[in-house]
Amino acid sequence: RTGFLGRGRTLVQVEARVRPSAPAPPATSASDDVEHAAEDLRTFLERVVHLMDLTAEVTVTETSEALLAEIGGDDLGLLIGRHGQTIDALQYLAAIVVNRGRRARQQVVVDAEGYRARRALSLHTLADRMAQKAIRERTAVVLKPTSAAERKVVHLHLKDHPRVETVSEGQEPHRAVVITPRRRG
Repeated sequence: RTGFLGRGRTLVQVEARVRPSAPAPPATSASDDVEHAAEDLRTFLERVVHLMDLTAEVTVTETSEALLAEIGGDDLGLLIGRHGQTIDALQYLAAIVVNRGRRARQQVVVDAEGYRARRALSLHTLADRMAQKAIRERTAVVLKPTSAAERKVVHLHLKDHPRVETVSEGQEPHRAVVITPRRRG
């Protein structure tokens, strides 16, 4: 958080605990399990939105790859957080809640106000700019540390680029993408 008139900074630490509960009864089929997972996800996110005192609607869609939760409403900046850190943490917690007591793991994606698409576009633009810099200066360019999901977006975007290659270096949470010019020959 920033202080008065944007001066000063206070680090805020958020602690979350999952209350133990009785294990979910076994589902009768895989489709029932996905339906229960989707309902658990929607219920969890609605509770979080309520506890954050936000006015928003939660919609959960099932795809072949994941459960997609879209949170729509006004002024969801608090839910998204700085550089998406809050929504990333919420997605992590949601995946734990959804997969607790289930054999088949279900991938969970939580989005708010189209943040994920906007962030991917921003990462593509950054990757293109830094790739051009690596080519122009003939040197490796190290991006700022990002989450694994954001690094994956950059790697996939530059995967077929004929003049640069990417690797991730460092240890979490300081792991970053390095863009290097390909060697000729």
